Formats: sequence, structure tokens, C-alpha cells
Amino acid sequence: MKEGLKIAVGSDHAGFDYKLALAENLTTATEVRDFGTYSSASVDYPDFAHPVALAVESGEFDFGILVCGSANGVAITANKHQGIRAAICWNQEIAVLARSHNNANVVCIPARFISLDEAKAIVEAFLSADFEGGRHADRVDKMSC
Repeated sequence: MKEGLKIAVGSDHAGFDYKLALAENLTTATEVRDFGTYSSASVDYPDFAHPVALAVESGEFDFGILVCGSANGVAITANKHQGIRAAICWNQEIAVLARSHNNANVVCIPARFISLDEAKAIVEAFLSADFEGGRHADRVDKMSC
């Protein structure tokens, strides 16, 4: 992972434990801000996905990490924001492609379907990859409505 990144993290109850472990693993980040949830009590994922997406969309944070059971809910919610490209990543190769080809700025982790070690590796791969630009930039430019 690159040093000096500002990372916004959030989860629902299903992703709470993974979120804590992933945030703790971000040792080279300049800042890691936890936008909740703050326990494993049942909550609504949009209440935490929106603040993470806003923090990244505004430029206050470089990247976001969202965790829920399947990653679908947080990804759908985050992608409602015009400046967000949230990608569901279930392995390292997908994470690298999400960054290098799609310029994703939020990684969404499916806590109920992958191990914590794999989640850590996915985040590391995502935050280490660079956007390739070129033909991919032309495609990314066409994403916004």
C-alpha cells in the first residue's frame, strides 16, 4: 500500500469485525476515519455507506473501504454518488483491475463470503494499484450520467 493515503472506512453490522481489522491494518495511512457502525448491533448499511462515499467524493479522503455481508448493498449505495466508483472485490486480481482499469475509489468487501486474510490482501492490492489511464480513462469518462 502506498504511504500517506487518507482512508475512509465504514460497515454495517455484518462487516463490523472485518472493518475494525482492516482499519487496524492500514498502518501506512496518514489518516483512517471510521464512519461507523460502531458495534455489531443490526443497522442499515446506507447510513454508513453514504458518509464514506461523501468523504471520498469531496476529496477529503483518497479512498474508501466499505464492508457488509455481500458487499452489494454498500456498493449500490456508494455508487449513487456521482464521483464514486465503488467495486465489489472478492479476490486480489479483481481489486487490482478495479483500480487499474476502472479507477475505482471505494473497495467493497463481502465479509460473509471471504476470509479476513483475503479481505486484508484485497485491500492491500487495491490501495497499491495505480489507474492505468489511456483507453481506460476514455471508458471511465463515459460512466457518469
